[in-house]
Amino acid sequence: MSILSKKNFFGRLSGSRLTREVPMVEAANRTPSIVINNEEGHEDIWMDEVDHGSISSEDSSESVTCHIRSAPMTQEQPWSKEEVEVALSNLPAGEAALSLIPTLQADALQRALEEFQSLTLNETDCRHRKISLPTFANGLMRKALLASENGAAASATPGQLLAGWPDTCLLISSWLGHVEIAKALLDKGAPVATSDSDGRTPLHLAACATSVRIVEELLKHNADPKEWDLGKKCTPLHCAAAAGCVATVKYLIKFGADVDAGLSGRSPLHYAVLNNAGDCAETLLQAGACPNNPQVYTETPLHVAASLGNVRCTKLLLCHGADVRVQLGAARSTPLHLAAEEGSAECTKLLLSAGAAWEAKNSRGQTAMHLAALALSVETLDVLISVGARVNAEDDDGRTPLHAAVAKALRGCELVKTLIQAGASVNKADKFGYTPLHIAALNESSPIVVMLLLKGADVTARTKGGVTALSFIIRRTPDVLTRFVARLDQAISLHDHELGDVDCELRLDFRPLVPGGRGEADLMLCLVEVGQGHVLKHPLCESFLYLKWLRIRKFFLFSLIFHSIFVALFTGYIGVTYLWDAMRLNSILFWPVLGFTCMLACKELFQIAHGICSYARRWENWLQWSVILASCAVLIWPVCPWQNHAAALGILLAWIELMMVVGRFPMFGIYIQMFTQVSINFFKFLAAYVCLIIGFSLGFSVLHKNYKSFANPLVSLLKTVIMMSGELEFEDVFFDENATLMYPGTAHLMLLSFVILVTVILTNLMVGLAVSDIQELRRCAGLDRLVRRAELVAHLENMLFSKLLDRAPTRIIKACRKGALLLHPPYHCAIHIRPNDPREKRLPRELIKAIYRLVSERRTRQATSTRFSRYAPPQSTHVDSSHARLSRMYSNDSNQQQLNELAAELKRCSYNISMRLDSLTNKVESIARDIDTTVHLR
Repeated sequence: MSILSKKNFFGRLSGSRLTREVPMVEAANRTPSIVINNEEGHEDIWMDEVDHGSISSEDSSESVTCHIRSAPMTQEQPWSKEEVEVALSNLPAGEAALSLIPTLQADALQRALEEFQSLTLNETDCRHRKISLPTFANGLMRKALLASENGAAASATPGQLLAGWPDTCLLISSWLGHVEIAKALLDKGAPVATSDSDGRTPLHLAACATSVRIVEELLKHNADPKEWDLGKKCTPLHCAAAAGCVATVKYLIKFGADVDAGLSGRSPLHYAVLNNAGDCAETLLQAGACPNNPQVYTETPLHVAASLGNVRCTKLLLCHGADVRVQLGAARSTPLHLAAEEGSAECTKLLLSAGAAWEAKNSRGQTAMHLAALALSVETLDVLISVGARVNAEDDDGRTPLHAAVAKALRGCELVKTLIQAGASVNKADKFGYTPLHIAALNESSPIVVMLLLKGADVTARTKGGVTALSFIIRRTPDVLTRFVARLDQAISLHDHELGDVDCELRLDFRPLVPGGRGEADLMLCLVEVGQGHVLKHPLCESFLYLKWLRIRKFFLFSLIFHSIFVALFTGYIGVTYLWDAMRLNSILFWPVLGFTCMLACKELFQIAHGICSYARRWENWLQWSVILASCAVLIWPVCPWQNHAAALGILLAWIELMMVVGRFPMFGIYIQMFTQVSINFFKFLAAYVCLIIGFSLGFSVLHKNYKSFANPLVSLLKTVIMMSGELEFEDVFFDENATLMYPGTAHLMLLSFVILVTVILTNLMVGLAVSDIQELRRCAGLDRLVRRAELVAHLENMLFSKLLDRAPTRIIKACRKGALLLHPPYHCAIHIRPNDPREKRLPRELIKAIYRLVSERRTRQATSTRFSRYAPPQSTHVDSSHARLSRMYSNDSNQQQLNELAAELKRCSYNISMRLDSLTNKVESIARDIDTTVHLR
């Protein structure tokens, strides 16, 4: 059995576990904090597999669990009490002796010993009785013989029992510590080398029972202190060391016991340390016991002492030369690992002073600092940090001690604060892309999430599966979002003068919006992705997006010019080639069109390199490739008839693409979005009713096969779709002299059905849906405009700050990137505006009014809360505390929003009450002054 059964704190995440077993020890004067018993104990410290297959799943709902099992400590003896007593009861007359000998006290003992002295000792002991049985005797014969022996012993007197079964009585009296009976048996000649069925001699049992006098008597009668049990597990010295009896240990050593017996496994020193017997350990070391183990990767006494946090034994072992570098088992744990895992700061300090390497890693690549964080031991972390241990050391999964600390519910904030103050990186991602912020959010630990955010944690950091930390925060700790919005409010502050002054100056600090990535719009894009786009309506966000758009619109203007030139050249080439057949102009325009087509293809390939999945989800990219393919098709020489089809489609798609580029500008975006949304809904609508249209078209083909528009089923389908717009051609179909009506009645009924079901109902329904979509877009135009602006800015920054451009001409790329950035930390992260100055033009007037209103309302609320607390402090405290408790009780967005609305309503009520009281007070004072004036005049 090896030391400490615990799961590796990343075991469940990576699909493997690191376990170690530990025996239990009960220390007399300490309460250990680790769980030790004869079964495997486990500590679940990480999380369930996210989405049962990928830890980067957006649908993850399992939280990170941190649980330490606790159980009472018990001493680790070579054999349990029950095991020994079962073996003794199976001896001849064992049951009778076990029940009788404890009762022999005082006069009863004296009478039993006098009777025993007068009897002759039975020379046939229990072992000889067993050996004398025939070799073919089965278990039933042995059981029958044992029953007969027990029956005879039960009917015997105490003296006869001692004389008739001296071996059994000697073993049991040694186990029970009955000195008088053991001494009498030995003096009478009872064999000192007798043993039970497992090879335990009286000396083994006396040492386990810490009976010093019996041990002394046994040794005087030539008992062998080096005797092993049958399993080669223990000598009497092992038993004495495990029992913690210093006197017994000294007697055994004096009579020649081997202090290094079982050194390759568990030596007496091992048992002494395991049972926190410091005096015994000191005696054994002074007697020359080896503190190390000759076997590689084997448990040494120092491993045991460190795993139990036993400071005295650790100090003793180190003073006698214990090796601090030895690694244990498959886990490759050093004593320093075990001391840190136990959370013993004193043992950690002793081991480091003795030369233990803090950078040593176990089989999982974990250092002592990883394990100290798992053990919730801030003290141990302080000790390791003081000697220069690296707080950003990574294990095999790329995780740092901070990853372990944020997974802890208990003392988590203290651990995180200690590590961050020591220089831990808050944005370090493991090999799965998880940062400490991801783990804290998954663990639903709002205080730790807030602390990490205050220390600069990046909410836009993504896992390998593309899930942002903000996504986890929204789903697992939604209360943090309200604090985030409050932080945005605080970022707008009064910088100089009062609000009503002309020179009033407000400060807009944009640092909360820039988490520290390569781009500045990552947070905006994340808010849109997680369904929190309404946050963009905050004046700080809206101001940032407006100023950011002013910075990067030149790049979109360049894109517009590029596509305009391409469309113009492409249109000219189509005209001179397929319309006017001007070969001279054709040869001139061929190369420019080919060059622009190649540049357009390179641009699309560059975007694909950033993520083919996200690229394929955007239909505009498919439109771009359609234009590229059409351009390549029409450039093939010589011209073939089929190229006219490609030219017609290409020229249409090129102009549609130019329309989409124009729609990226905020001025035209709402109109292009209307067109796009209505188009998408139309095709959805058409797909839903396509069966109805196909049915009518086939019916018309059967009834009007003489009419040229319905002769071909495919043309008939096209004609039916056109008829939806109202172009029915009633006279031409039913009164055509060249194509007579073949099936009257049915044809009339079907046309009437088509008019009612399709032309009237279906077409009007489609128009109504389109109008509804447009009205909805107009209603949400402000928010949609901000969302589109955020997406455009993020897309451009993603391209501009791509790692693929890092090898491009440095001067050009640096100039472009610098021109796209709005902020230049740490000095240029804010702007100052004068809301009352008509010359302030950096922001739109409506936005400046919203900023001014926000600051004004906040100051009013502060003044109101101060005034209200002066009038009714108990009620205000009760309201705030109740709101805080309810906020902690509910965690979903809707409930949180309701709570915020209730709190705002309470504040408005308190404000109205205070204002009413002030008004009444002013009236009373005015009436009082009037009365005083009247009295004086009289």
